[in-house]
Amino acid sequence: MDNEICVVMTTCPDAASAEQLARVLVESRLAACVSLGPEITSVYPWQGRIEREREISLTINTTRGRVDELKKQLVANHPYDVPELLVVPVVEGLDTYLNWIRDWTQ
Repeated sequence: MDNEICVVMTTCPDAASAEQLARVLVESRLAACVSLGPEITSVYPWQGRIEREREISLTINTTRGRVDELKKQLVANHPYDVPELLVVPVVEGLDTYLNWIRDWTQ
């Protein structure tokens, strides 16, 4: 259903790009909240090599009905050619918080 809550996960190369992306998503009401995590180290294969990069993790709270538009905005505003984008359904949470997410993203 479109009003089901989900968490979208991604990473950015630095705090500035993470904050810019977070602002775009919240201001456009595609996310109620974007939490920027501490710097992490990601290890992944890319173009035949194993890469090791410092990144900032982002946890994006939204509804299922906003995910398609969120994907478009993430791709348009993300510095990576292939940004991480994982959508995880929320099974349960505090009703008042979940309703707040629904209200903002409608």
